[in-house]
Amino acid sequence: MAQAMKIGIMSREDFQKYTIQIAKGQLKPPKDGPKIWFDSVESMAQILSKRNRELLKTIKEQKPKSLTELADVTGRKVSNLSRTLKSMEHYGIVQLKKESGSVKPLVRVTEFRAVFNI
Repeated sequence: MAQAMKIGIMSREDFQKYTIQIAKGQLKPPKDGPKIWFDSVESMAQILSKRNRELLKTIKEQKPKSLTELADVTGRKVSNLSRTLKSMEHYGIVQLKKESGSVKPLVRVTEFRAVFNI
């Protein structure tokens, strides 16, 4: 079932310090804190572009059984969809489920909440 995901934006340098503090036990990440981190608004915008959000909406509404079916519905090439969806899968936004010799895309996140400091 799709859900909301809190995302954070933090520089790579600050993220390294943050994760080292966690590893050393000096900091405990909040339970309701971001689940994924981007190093800039621009990198977040690449993954969550208007085109990619429309793709997520299409997957949610049309429920394609394969990437080929999704390509037919969207007019995009399977190779392009595969690359885009693998990036989204890396962040936990979609799941690519292998089923009956094909890959079925599933939306895991339907709402995003961004957290970042200046």
